[in-house]
Amino acid sequence: MKKGQVTIRDIALKLKISISTVSRALRNSPEIKLETRQKVLAMAEKLNYTPNVVAQSLRVNKTKTLGIVVPELASHFFASNISGIQDTAYKRGYNVMICQSNENFDQEKSDIRTLISSRVDGLLISLSRETKSYEHLQNLIDREIPFVLFDRIIEGLPISTVTVNDTLGAYKATKHLIEQGCKRIAFLSGPEGMYICKKRLAGYEKALQEHGMAVDAELVVHSELTERSNKALTEDLLALKNRPDAIFAINDPVAIDVMKVLKSKGMRIPEDIALVGFTNMPVSDALEPSLTTVDQPAYEMGRLAANNLLDQLMDPEGFQPRSVVLDSELIVRKSSQK
Repeated sequence: MKKGQVTIRDIALKLKISISTVSRALRNSPEIKLETRQKVLAMAEKLNYTPNVVAQSLRVNKTKTLGIVVPELASHFFASNISGIQDTAYKRGYNVMICQSNENFDQEKSDIRTLISSRVDGLLISLSRETKSYEHLQNLIDREIPFVLFDRIIEGLPISTVTVNDTLGAYKATKHLIEQGCKRIAFLSGPEGMYICKKRLAGYEKALQEHGMAVDAELVVHSELTERSNKALTEDLLALKNRPDAIFAINDPVAIDVMKVLKSKGMRIPEDIALVGFTNMPVSDALEPSLTTVDQPAYEMGRLAANNLLDQLMDPEGFQPRSVVLDSELIVRKSSQK
């Protein structure tokens, strides 16, 4: 026998029976005698035969594989999302293929095309920070390719989404800073068009307004979510004539960059300036001082997104898009306790 992957043709030749008989025997078809089925299975085991998944998927038009597109793999948050998706998919008999957009819009579109070319059954997508146009998502809808957006989403499309309550989380964070006696609270946000940035800005503004505090435009700045941008904007805030006494950062990585700048200037946290993040990365509790933050249940978000997509795949005709919004909890630590 030639070297390489064993096929049903090889089993058929060994047993001197037809290929169709081997195929049906491997599917445990009652049309084939029990004795023949047992001989086929024994020979398959002897030859280390494994089914050709690609060929099977072409026959049934399903690969039992889900495609995932996330902005970055190094992020603990997105890694936890993926773990939730992967664990759920495996339990329900699916594999996953993972792509990283590197926060790049063109890469995101390319990743989606690649996954579709690989014949994934559906997609789970968290949008890049550069994504401001959504024709590629509308194209998926037009082609009836199932997908779910999670964390970074776009509203208005007839699709399922899974998010955390960003507005409530930001409201809690800002309210906490106000209750600590902070009078000038800056919001170091991300790109203006991003869903999470708009929602968290709304929560920040709501807390200020409810406490009779004006929203000062010079205290709301928008980062490109790079270390260079985060640090430069922190420097700008500290250079204000009436500088902030607290900074609420759009996420923990941004808050950590802020903390580096504050420490480099010899500023005390929280005595000189209080600091709050959003994500609750594992490192947040290990910082000095430990970082007050808003917890995002990343694993649960991934788990629910996967279940949502798989339910859609199980019942494509009867499924109705649903939006799931998870609670967000404020974790108070040293960085904000005046």
